[in-house]
Amino acid sequence: MRIGQSEINIGMVGHVDHGKTTLTQALSGVWTDVHSEELKRGISIRLGYADTTFRKCPKCSEPECYTTEKKCPVDGSETTVLRTVSFVDSPGHETLMATMLSGAAIMDGALLVIAANEPCPQPQTKEHLMALDVIGVKKVVVVQNKIDIVPPEKAKENYEQIKEFLKGTVAEDAPIVPVAAQHGTNIDLLIQEIERTIPTPKRDRDKPPKMLIARSFDINKPGTRPENMVGGVVGGSLVQGVLSVDDEVEIRPGFQYQEENRTVRRPILTKVESLIAGGKSTKKIYPGGLVGVGTLLDPSLTKSDGLSGRMLSKPGVLPPEVDSLLLEIHLLKRVVGTKEELEVEAIRTNEPLMLNILTTTTVGIVTSARKDEVEIRLKLPTVAEKGSRVAVSRRIGTRWRLIGYGIVK
Repeated sequence: MRIGQSEINIGMVGHVDHGKTTLTQALSGVWTDVHSEELKRGISIRLGYADTTFRKCPKCSEPECYTTEKKCPVDGSETTVLRTVSFVDSPGHETLMATMLSGAAIMDGALLVIAANEPCPQPQTKEHLMALDVIGVKKVVVVQNKIDIVPPEKAKENYEQIKEFLKGTVAEDAPIVPVAAQHGTNIDLLIQEIERTIPTPKRDRDKPPKMLIARSFDINKPGTRPENMVGGVVGGSLVQGVLSVDDEVEIRPGFQYQEENRTVRRPILTKVESLIAGGKSTKKIYPGGLVGVGTLLDPSLTKSDGLSGRMLSKPGVLPPEVDSLLLEIHLLKRVVGTKEELEVEAIRTNEPLMLNILTTTTVGIVTSARKDEVEIRLKLPTVAEKGSRVAVSRRIGTRWRLIGYGIVK
């Protein structure tokens, strides 16, 4: 893979204020909190993205040989490229769990960030780790952050808490890397463990292109004259195939129209005007990593994530959108994300549930609940292929809480 096109998406997950965005910056040089409200409140609200290229010095020993610099910071040697990766920085606040779940759909692996200055586990540490398991993200590296602000004995105590917490989870055998992201300490060791633990998945370039849309934007600045405006941009990850400039594409779910006293839904048809990978324009994009696709769409459709949660492909490739789902249901034993872990009760008919279907988040009403399967009528239509995993959350108190997952039948 050439430099510039990332080949893998790695999630940053964990409890609020444990240092995910700071760690993303230490690895990539990019501060992903750019929304005005994020800067004001000091927390991530939307999914953030950053690319970096992992490199290795041919002369240094491990782990000092791992870096993101073109010249080795130890001896100044030219470094060789290992691979380019995309980081998906997820919000850690409990009210933004749906955003984290939609981001998990495009993660090939994850860094679970746990701060050394708080007891482990915190509520969203548990919830995010369980979410990775539910979505099917199995490759995890645990990062013990903020070791610079606690005494050594406190860091060791926290390390033992982390090991105990990970027992019986998807990350039971995951490496635990102590770092001080604020100072860039042990970043070389972290890169080494990422390279060992999170391989690039095999993807099929010969299939028709299929892109999961996680964000969408209007990139025109206020005051831009009409003749200088450019079309809307969608961002996300290509999971298969190759996409090229000038390709005709469709986006589903589409829009609703009234035709002859009946409601019909049609896909959104447009053309690829530009492609961005690794911050650079390119003529083609390949599977893996995070990309931007410029289109001919009216930017009012794409602003403020207006098209997030949809899928993009060549016309006629995607399955039709559906208004209801039949799920084979798998419930957790206990509700995660709350201080008191309640038992998960069986799903009931007429109960509202929140579903995360790939990058789509929608609420549905249960129309039929049996022991191992449920039928749900969706508030928003979705594109769901048979066998897809769906994260299922229930309203408990004032929050949606993860209670299990379903398999689309």
